[in-house]
Amino acid sequence: MRALLQRVTEARVDVAGQTVGQTGPGLLILVCAMPGDTAETADRLAAKISKLRIFHDDAGKMNLSLAQTGGAALVVSQFTLAADTARGNRPGFSGAAGPQEAEALYLHFADALRDLGIATETGLFGADMQVYLVNDGPVTLWLDTENP
Repeated sequence: MRALLQRVTEARVDVAGQTVGQTGPGLLILVCAMPGDTAETADRLAAKISKLRIFHDDAGKMNLSLAQTGGAALVVSQFTLAADTARGNRPGFSGAAGPQEAEALYLHFADALRDLGIATETGLFGADMQVYLVNDGPVTLWLDTENP
């Protein structure tokens, strides 16, 4: 799985003018399931994200995790993280998992964060979404379970 994390003070995702998910301080997580990913892959990624020390402590150092700060997560499915831009000018997305598999893993990943005690909301899989965020820092990290 691939994930792009953005530390945020707030974020929301709208579909057809209606907010379907939102968060206050925490993370906006764009996530992409790849062929061969499993529920175990999603569990490992959720555990890693929950423990990443990317939030400021009292001394202003990035020394606290999402779990330690009580922050929340907004998880949005993002198949374009699998883009292949090696040839031509049109990205290819055949490196992403198929829709049924991807949706199941996306939902499992969100549930895994919840199981770790992280308040988690989601976007709407397969919908045309508008994502709004206030990036905090900015702090943006790329995670790939193939290259941890």
